Amino acid sequence: MGTESPPGELGTAAPAFLLPATDGRTYALDDVRGPKGLVVIFMCNHCPYVRAALPRIVRDARDLAALGIGTVAINSNDSITYPEDSFERMVALSADWQLPFPYLFDETQQVARAYDAVCTPEFYGFDSGLLLRYRGRLDASRKDPLPDARRDLFEAMQQIAQTGAAPDTQYPAFGCSIKWKIE
Repeated sequence: MGTESPPGELGTAAPAFLLPATDGRTYALDDVRGPKGLVVIFMCNHCPYVRAALPRIVRDARDLAALGIGTVAINSNDSITYPEDSFERMVALSADWQLPFPYLFDETQQVARAYDAVCTPEFYGFDSGLLLRYRGRLDASRKDPLPDARRDLFEAMQQIAQTGAAPDTQYPAFGCSIKWKIE
């Protein structure tokens, strides 16, 4: 059973972070932003929704980079309970897919909590001032890619880059719940 994201509190500032990446570097929020905005993706390795969306995530990240929009992905899942989401497996996935963006590990889950992330994949679109303008899905596909699905995230970010305005209609993300650590 999947989880749906709540609507975003548009206009809120992107929470800061400093996280290790699969390329051996550590990234802060300012390191990944583009001049026209930033997409933050909460994803993981094992989720079937993420796996199905990866080709389109990579495509859209490349297309958004051409518009001056940065992209970063963050894995916040409990890697003890879900070893497929371990940092080592993240490194392998990043290499296998040649991800065109940093893939960060949120081992403490503090970043996911700061963003109020609930599922994977979940997309946050920020404008050039790093204010939230979009929270939702990549497109209408779920586990089975729809061949002619409208590119919701891409079109929203294109509009945000051009006008600074959020799209009137935003669709929630849908995917696996974030795997929280049991305390």
